[in-house]
Amino acid sequence: MEAMLTRSRQTTICSQLGRVKLRLLYKASIHGFTGAAFHQQCDQRGPTVSVGYNASGYVFGGYTQQPFTQSGQFVRDDQAFVFTFSGERLLKYPVNPASPGNAVKMIANSGPYFGEALVLVNGSKAVVHSSPGNHYNFNAAEMHGNDLNLTECEVYEVEETTEFERPWRTINWESQNKKELMESIKMYKPTVSSVSQARVLLIGPVGAGKSSFFNSINSVFRGHVTSQAIAGSSTTSLTTQFRTFSMKAGRDGKPLPIILCDTMGLEESRVAGLEIDDISSILKGHLPDRYQFNPSAPLHSEAHGYRKSPRLKDKIHCVVYVVDACKVSIMPTKLEEKLDAVRRKVNLMGIPQLVLMTKVDEACAFVSQDIRNIYRSGYIEELMQEVSARLGVPMSCVIPVKNYSKELELDLHCDILLLTAIIQMLRAADSYFDDLSERFSNIETKE
Repeated sequence: MEAMLTRSRQTTICSQLGRVKLRLLYKASIHGFTGAAFHQQCDQRGPTVSVGYNASGYVFGGYTQQPFTQSGQFVRDDQAFVFTFSGERLLKYPVNPASPGNAVKMIANSGPYFGEALVLVNGSKAVVHSSPGNHYNFNAAEMHGNDLNLTECEVYEVEETTEFERPWRTINWESQNKKELMESIKMYKPTVSSVSQARVLLIGPVGAGKSSFFNSINSVFRGHVTSQAIAGSSTTSLTTQFRTFSMKAGRDGKPLPIILCDTMGLEESRVAGLEIDDISSILKGHLPDRYQFNPSAPLHSEAHGYRKSPRLKDKIHCVVYVVDACKVSIMPTKLEEKLDAVRRKVNLMGIPQLVLMTKVDEACAFVSQDIRNIYRSGYIEELMQEVSARLGVPMSCVIPVKNYSKELELDLHCDILLLTAIIQMLRAADSYFDDLSERFSNIETKE
């Protein structure tokens, strides 16, 4: 099931409840707009967050600690509240202090039932019952715009996130480490003399943050936030060309020994997004910079700029899959199949593979509070384990980062995560060069 409640709104709600995460239990459009369907999925589960959606664009609902039943009785919950969103801002209305005993009513033929003040899926119909002032005080127009027809209803179970006293992956957050990481990257030299820059290909779904990652790395070395590559929010890929981005160590510095190659985003449809055959051409070094993608027609050898005899320096030395941490658990099957097809192709070519997990701060409220909690978060560890299993790479090859997207100034701790990711890419490229040298050595020995 794909959650309709955006990750940022999930994080906003979780911030009211402590260090928790939400897990989708019930979705009316899938299970049915009936009390029976709701209770089948949600009875004896709690705490929960229930959310209603209408055609007027309102997102509203309620929270209760009490598990749902079909007893027909009111239950007490001092912590219960109903809410609505005004833009991204949460408007919260707690249960009336005088009547916490009427916080939630357990009705068999209805969905979530907040003290007769707000009912979602009322009487097994896709409608809302609204009676403000009755155990909860709110303004009906503000709550749902007086549009009482539901287009969707979801119920999420609230789960505590594990926090580790000691980080499960060590990292040095001191400013000196940032300097050392930057210096290591500047001084890096591929082990093959014919190659001066390691070429890293970024592959991932639309909106995962490939272009943003390049912008973020460029920002670290420029000393301020930059946006050279086109990045943003869109349902289709904003990158329409194959781009090779070389970065400098400062505005007037020397080129860094790494080139990040950006591609169109992968999409579910076979006739949209990056074409699998184009990926083969990129890996082998045939594609020229600024090649314009055409999802309905793969690159052919007569295309303008096509390299018929690419050299080692033109080939890809490391592949990095970029995934959005907020969408790991709801990755569409067709998209997962596409990624699997790419991974098998990359495996056959002996190219090392890593996974870059972006937007970790949006996925986990604990990390949002302080990026240094990244390796103390049990939820992030779970996401990384899931990514590892879905994409078939060791967990040691999964690297969480936070790209710069809305910030105006650099953050030391974000920089360290980003630089650590580049170091891992260079180490992977070294493995590729070492393997290449070993293969050549074996051929020469046999001859």
